[in-house]
Amino acid sequence: MPSRWKRRPDGSNWGDFGDDDELGRLNFLTPDARKRAAGYVEEGLTFCLSLPLNLPGGNVVHRLRHPPRLFALSRDQEGALNYNYPLAKEKVGATDIVSDDFVTLATQYSTHWDTFAHVGQSFDADADGVAEPVYYNGWRAGIDVIAPDPATGSARTSRLGVETMARAGLQGRGVMVDLCHHLGRSRRVVSYDDIMRIIQADGIKVEPGDLVCFYSGFGDLIVSSAGTLDRSDVQPAHCPELDGRDQRLLKWIDGTGLSALISDNFGIEALPARAADGEKHASLPLHEFCLFKVGIALGELWYLSELAKWMRQRQRRYFLLTAAPLCLPGAVGSPVTPLATV
Repeated sequence: MPSRWKRRPDGSNWGDFGDDDELGRLNFLTPDARKRAAGYVEEGLTFCLSLPLNLPGGNVVHRLRHPPRLFALSRDQEGALNYNYPLAKEKVGATDIVSDDFVTLATQYSTHWDTFAHVGQSFDADADGVAEPVYYNGWRAGIDVIAPDPATGSARTSRLGVETMARAGLQGRGVMVDLCHHLGRSRRVVSYDDIMRIIQADGIKVEPGDLVCFYSGFGDLIVSSAGTLDRSDVQPAHCPELDGRDQRLLKWIDGTGLSALISDNFGIEALPARAADGEKHASLPLHEFCLFKVGIALGELWYLSELAKWMRQRQRRYFLLTAAPLCLPGAVGSPVTPLATV
């Protein structure tokens, strides 16, 4: 038992992959799992599963997250911008024209991965009757997920960061679960029974290490709105969303051994969640289970529409998914440009 905790949450796998584990079920993305995934490449076709990173547009999806902004880099102290900049200004006879830019970007604004440092819980890991803020495998808020500088807002995590996911080689067998085809595009809280009917109808088997994609149709709405989503489109979302309070659904997710849950909607789970029993509970129950308890990565706001249509037409269910996040030390989330190969 690691010194960070004396008690682990019920239903968690803390310590099962080692005292200092930071990968959780991403440990199931083994060389054998990647070789198996490569076997589903038949046509050699690729699908980009990322939205343009300036979508969904505005901040109606999340009030704290705003679109990215691109800027030109300064060339010199006089204020010249290094954009369409002729080097002949500095070197006689040079024919080069150069451009450099930088970006401010909320790492979870558009298509992204959540790391295990994204959502923790107040939990009595010390078994002393007092809850403390902790993350997956007992890593501590303020120590491992370092407290922000109040003066600058500068923040980082020394554990569970996105660079850990990047180095893990996030590639494996993608599985398409087509909620939109079976349930339509309207608002629906998706239960265990719904999922069982869908995977039985489509002949899907989810196995350890799988990266499971839920196509809800919300990505189509984002693209068609061209950055002008209305708040009524988002709260509640006009798409199927998983019921994070459904204990049978969580048990199924756990039992499959899957490594990641992915969706084209903005939370994977229904937000707000159904009312819970008791005074104290997680407001994001699927996030609590996946990110805090068992170490399942969550991918949100992916673009699955074209791939889902192609696979439906050909009765395909599996594909090779390559989806490494940015290797950005200290970040708790990351944009990603996932690539499906079929």
